Amino acid sequence: MPEGHTIHRLASDYADRFLGTAPRVSSPQGKFSDAAALLDRAELTRTEAHGKHLFLGFRDTDWVHIHLGLFGKVGFGDAPAPPPADTVRLRLADDTSYVDLRGPTTCALITDAEKDAVHARLGPDPLRADADPRTAYRRISRSRTTIAALLMDQKIVAGVGNVYRAEVLFRHRLDPYRAGRDITPAQWDAIWGDLVHLMREGVRDNRIDTVRPEHTPEAMGRPPRVDDHGGEVYVYRRADRPCHVCGTGIRTAGVAARNLFWCPTCQRD
Repeated sequence: MPEGHTIHRLASDYADRFLGTAPRVSSPQGKFSDAAALLDRAELTRTEAHGKHLFLGFRDTDWVHIHLGLFGKVGFGDAPAPPPADTVRLRLADDTSYVDLRGPTTCALITDAEKDAVHARLGPDPLRADADPRTAYRRISRSRTTIAALLMDQKIVAGVGNVYRAEVLFRHRLDPYRAGRDITPAQWDAIWGDLVHLMREGVRDNRIDTVRPEHTPEAMGRPPRVDDHGGEVYVYRRADRPCHVCGTGIRTAGVAARNLFWCPTCQRD
């Protein structure tokens, strides 16, 4: 499932291609046909992301709410658009560009009130200007649940996924099984600030890089990471491989329905 930086980048990509235009809107698959007909040739006025939720605003009050889930994909291209596959849920197209959405968990036409309800059930997003990290900490500081699980709870922090959770906990030497109520305000401030920094870089570079300069392949004389997710990381998907910092084998276990990765030597705090 894409992490929050990918969704924010998609919001920017949709805006770059279609903001202020009135694209042709269609649903070749047919599951969004009625809504597409209502939006066809309407102006795209806004794009927005909150966590893993993407919103495309048409006219003044119409929103397309998209959640990619595990299988959703978005593909942009230049005009002329090829004939769409019958798996395309939503296509936007004009004389210069097209974009196809396939396989999302959610693709729905919603009102302002319904959009507000989505925001209300999500925690603060490190990439949003209106995010208040204190809102997340109030819930974390009262919880016996592990910090590794809490970081994956979109009601607490929106947009953090499996990669960012593992990597930010490593970068701050935190035991992933530490209870939320044992995380100090200073530790939370450091985690939040690091998430803001890392996720902004993710939007800019369209990949997740979390290693510090002294631990890059060039600095350490090691081979670069080979993984379909790209990016240099400390622990994610590195089970049983030596930690870049201490050499201990990286461990993995299931936490919050996803595989957690951590270094048992570096992460003792």
